[in-house]
Amino acid sequence: MIKQPSFPCWLPVLGAALLLTACEPKPAGSGSTTPPPAPPASPAKEAAAKVAPAPPAATAATTELVAIPAGKFLMGDKDEVDAPPHEVSVSAFLMDKHLVTQEQFQKLMGANPSRWKGGQNPVEQLRWSDAVKFCNKRSEAEGLKPCYDLATLKCDFSADGYRLPTEAEWEYAARAGTTTPYFFGATPAKTGEYAWFDKNAGGKPRPVGQKLPNPWGLYDMAGNVWQWCNDFYEVEYYTKSPKQDPPGPAEGKNKVLRGGAWRFSADNCRSGYRYNENPGSADVCFGYDIYGFRCVRRAAATIAGK
Repeated sequence: MIKQPSFPCWLPVLGAALLLTACEPKPAGSGSTTPPPAPPASPAKEAAAKVAPAPPAATAATTELVAIPAGKFLMGDKDEVDAPPHEVSVSAFLMDKHLVTQEQFQKLMGANPSRWKGGQNPVEQLRWSDAVKFCNKRSEAEGLKPCYDLATLKCDFSADGYRLPTEAEWEYAARAGTTTPYFFGATPAKTGEYAWFDKNAGGKPRPVGQKLPNPWGLYDMAGNVWQWCNDFYEVEYYTKSPKQDPPGPAEGKNKVLRGGAWRFSADNCRSGYRYNENPGSADVCFGYDIYGFRCVRRAAATIAGK
């Protein structure tokens, strides 16, 4: 089963408002709209969860990175058929503190594809491959080895340059040691303090970093725009994925997106919620003005140790 828009754009419409409704993608979950409170974590799990990241690291691109520590976590969401909870170990890495902004994208790529213009707004209306090209350009600008072969779009995880996070890395960083459905609690009650979503965004994405960060200092890990991950999407991948640094399926049709967005409900801001989309289109009709990204790269200690 592939989560996809509920209404195709070719359906007849009676007016502009109906057209927008038809074109708006709506993720198809397993049926639950409000996740139940998570069971209390054991003392051992709570102790393991309290792993603090290292101080942020500055880069030549003047974009702040947060050092994410190595660790284990329970990945997934018991209320989603494509996300059975399972333990995963993740190596240390660096992650952008903020979503990539339109100003950053314009400066490096010489163009701004976004529908909702604003220098500090997240860049959106871009293909997965556009995000990958930005990662390579950013790597080259900082004297790092690019991760992607642009002819095949394959990722070299041994390279020290920038890339999109794996799905496991993204969720590990989003949870930031928490074990509840949301990194801010067991229910969506506090979503408005941490995320831009359909109830508070005013019908458009917002400048990055305006809401509270997660426990590891990462902003907009819930809401604002969905975030492209490196992985292909596969419904049953969790049942056979490696326990250490799962790289995602070797092939597939759609790519994974995480985090929720300004058009979507608080339910989609759960840390373990999976969404996916065809990576090759930038048609606004299908909601690509809700897709953005942030970059990661290997931690210096990890690079030196291999």
